[in-house]
Amino acid sequence: MATAAAAPSPPLTHPTTSLHHHQNLNFSLAVNPPKPLSSTFCPYPLVLHCRWVEGISLGGSRFGTLLASAANAVAEPVPGGGRVKKGLADYFDDDDDEYIVAPEETKPKKPKKKSRRYIELQKLREYKKQYDVKTALSLLKQMASTKFVETVEAHFRLNIDPRYNDQQIRATVDLPKGTGKAIKIAVLTQGEKLDEAMNAGADIVGGEELIEKIQGGFMEFDKLIASPDMMPKVVSLGRILGPKGLMPSPKAGTVTANIPQAIADFKRGKVAYRADKTGIIHLPFGNVEFPEEDLLENFLACVKSVEDNKPSGAKRVYWRNAYVCTSMGPSIRLDVKDMLALKLAASKGLG
Repeated sequence: MATAAAAPSPPLTHPTTSLHHHQNLNFSLAVNPPKPLSSTFCPYPLVLHCRWVEGISLGGSRFGTLLASAANAVAEPVPGGGRVKKGLADYFDDDDDEYIVAPEETKPKKPKKKSRRYIELQKLREYKKQYDVKTALSLLKQMASTKFVETVEAHFRLNIDPRYNDQQIRATVDLPKGTGKAIKIAVLTQGEKLDEAMNAGADIVGGEELIEKIQGGFMEFDKLIASPDMMPKVVSLGRILGPKGLMPSPKAGTVTANIPQAIADFKRGKVAYRADKTGIIHLPFGNVEFPEEDLLENFLACVKSVEDNKPSGAKRVYWRNAYVCTSMGPSIRLDVKDMLALKLAASKGLG
């Protein structure tokens, strides 16, 4: 009776199979398939699974050298029960037997040092205390200690998200007492309006030649007004004027057919403002040489303008907090309820 032929030996499937040539690393992956992506995915740049190569001799390959270095590195305990390998800046998880190369740590930025003058000014007001408007304006005048005339600014943090179109604010406010600063106005127009702009008090007037000068780097003006017929040509200046906040816009009152009126308004104290990406409005409303009564009148005009231009998408509480400060001094936090009550009284003629 013939004997049955011996069955072929089964393929090697045990993870401890020896492999002497690093050229056959693909074989090790075939007999030890990696885990599914859902369980092994890691955002770090390199993940080495020790289970894949356990018991495999990798000879002189760079891969084997890397594992040997990781195994011999000095470990330190870290929160969570793992170990950090100093030799390769690895993170070793005892539960999962994985080496993960951690990203390089970034050095924290050093806080800016404050001058002695600034530190002394901070002592004039209590930190985080909410002041009424009149007391805050009085403190501002005491904080003016520089050799130049400082601008007085208001900063309103609103409960809006400017990423949405219905929660954006861009408007203008006419300061009754002016800004206290002489501004240089440039006008882009053509034809008969060139003479009108010059007679109205514009500092710089021009057409296409002025556009070419601006493209060449000319920026010696504080406000740029354009007539509507010039806007198709002004579009080319968007990348230059946009980041500086000088791009003409109908909402800012700098694109208009009535150029003499626009020049008069800005010379008298018209200020354009908008909410930044964090929902904060920054508004200058005078300087430290103004009397407190004039500063108060300008400030309440700013509050009224922001209130009147409340976007339709703003819900619940509109005002989050408000601050005033000089251009080189610490800020003073305001009592928002007192501020709104004072604005309401002023609008009724009781302030």
